[in-house]
Amino acid sequence: MTGTKKYFLRFNTLNRSLHFFMIISFLTLSLTGMSLKFSYTTWAKILSRIFGGFESAGFLHRFSAIVMITVFLIHLINLIVVKRKESVSWKTMLLGENSMLFNKKDFEDFIASLKWFVGKGPRPEYGRWTYWEKFDYFAVFWGVFVIGLTGLTLWFPEFFTRFIPGWFINVATIIHSDEALLATGFIFTVHFFNTHLRPEKFPMDIVIFSGSVPLEEYKLDRPAEYKKLVESGELEKYLSDPQPSIVLIAMKIFGWAALITGFSVIIWIIYAMLFSYR
Repeated sequence: MTGTKKYFLRFNTLNRSLHFFMIISFLTLSLTGMSLKFSYTTWAKILSRIFGGFESAGFLHRFSAIVMITVFLIHLINLIVVKRKESVSWKTMLLGENSMLFNKKDFEDFIASLKWFVGKGPRPEYGRWTYWEKFDYFAVFWGVFVIGLTGLTLWFPEFFTRFIPGWFINVATIIHSDEALLATGFIFTVHFFNTHLRPEKFPMDIVIFSGSVPLEEYKLDRPAEYKKLVESGELEKYLSDPQPSIVLIAMKIFGWAALITGFSVIIWIIYAMLFSYR
């Protein structure tokens, strides 16, 4: 790589592929779910026609749910594979410095970030994962568990009412609807801001699509991990070639399409909640 710009590989092919299908399935779930939730609005009726009617929207909604659950299960299986490959204990996997679980450093980074925001301290030296990335990560766990479980209950009510009282179907309907609304609002505002709208990443961060970032950028973004890899002599194994220009263009087009779709859904929801909520 002598004479060329060096890139740091953050996400492998599996990670990027899973995120791609997560995006597609979540966008479809949001569009079809919100069109059903706000079916009395004009924009929801237009969306339903695009999907081929509310019945077709329901089919797409359930199919996308299967895709998302599959993505979630593959990710969990991959965690087990990684643990075995690296020959580490579950304690190290879950509580080590590269774990996605919150730890003391995340709290310290959060406090330091607040001070940095108001000019009262230096920018924290973030490591492999930041506290906001971990927050986004576990939002998916919560969503898949709560929304997924209630969704399955509504999908197969005859089966589940063998074990739970019938009134729980009504409760599941409310939980599924409101939690889905919360998840949609979170992803298309908080997650989008954390990922794309922060000043240093605006207007878009395509690392989850390309898998890599310029080494100098990574050195500034994740100084703690960069220093660790340099000191351990492991930095070289994470260096990669940049993606071809045509591939990057395609990634940006897809990313912008997802962003515009997400922001549009938020606008439609706000309009429905303010002017025509039932």
